[in-house]
Amino acid sequence: MNFNALAMQAVEAIGVPLTKGYRMLSCMPMFHGFGLGINIHTVLIHGACCMLLPTFNGKSYAQALIKKRPNFIAGVPTIFEALLHLKQLDGEDLSFLCGMFCGGDSLSVELKKSIDKFLREHGATIQVREGYGLTECVTASCLTPRDDYRENSIGIPFPDTVYQIVTPGTDDVLLPGNEGEIILRGPTVMTGYLDNPEETANTLRKLPDGNVWLYTGDLGSMDEDGYVYFKQRIKRMIITNGYNVYPGQIENVIDGMDEVAYSCVIGVKDPRRMQRVRAYVALMDGVEGSDELKAKILAELRKHIAAYALPREIVFRRELPKTLVGKVAYRLLEEEANAEEENKA
Repeated sequence: MNFNALAMQAVEAIGVPLTKGYRMLSCMPMFHGFGLGINIHTVLIHGACCMLLPTFNGKSYAQALIKKRPNFIAGVPTIFEALLHLKQLDGEDLSFLCGMFCGGDSLSVELKKSIDKFLREHGATIQVREGYGLTECVTASCLTPRDDYRENSIGIPFPDTVYQIVTPGTDDVLLPGNEGEIILRGPTVMTGYLDNPEETANTLRKLPDGNVWLYTGDLGSMDEDGYVYFKQRIKRMIITNGYNVYPGQIENVIDGMDEVAYSCVIGVKDPRRMQRVRAYVALMDGVEGSDELKAKILAELRKHIAAYALPREIVFRRELPKTLVGKVAYRLLEEEANAEEENKA
């Protein structure tokens, strides 16, 4: 029922026909809610064609785009960032695209602008649309509308799905514009975690309105029109010298620099500050890391970020570890960095 509800909701939210004759190109893993729920089940249940690539490879992905001319493509930000640099797509017409959907990880404002520019330059009349969700409700439960993008917004909830923002650690609903924990209810919400009643009780809560709500563990807000704004995983928030630091804000600025492919910001255990901010930066091909580039990154950050949130360390890497879904594996970086600190001690 969860998957069938998702398939009906998603097509309504997409707002573009997904029927026989249409094709979806996907290289998302089938064990993931995004890959199985959207890229396979939603496509097949409506009679469209599902084209799967087992793993992402720039050359084969570009060939599939050119030869198969899919109408829809979906993936994580790192896949679409790679598209911008595929020489095989130079001069190619992508006007056959009816929809491009990004999920699984946050899409920075700068990367969205770059992707939309890439689409226009290749004849496509669409823009990349960001979805938000979590495995506990199969996958996406929110999507940016086709023709109404609001900066930093992840869009509006799917039909029959309701969002609210509550004060973290409580059930107190906040007014529009206030930041808190995102909770939601709808027909795709799970029945619980297998053999884990304690965690299920923490995540699924029945409120005085009589409905069961899913507590996402994500920080965000909603505006008066119902647009949702995702801020950060609560567990990813860095606390340094008593201040809350949001890695996504720092990553957005760094990722917007011409020399940078993508970045990941983590908190490293620190005896004085509790945590200190470290930025891992993957550079564009041909760009070398240097003290001068570190200074340039910090100078750009100072224009947008408070002094207490500035990275104490910037580490250049040719590439950063990724999960099987294609997200940057920030937990691995945290474990690596904190192990280094323990060895020093």
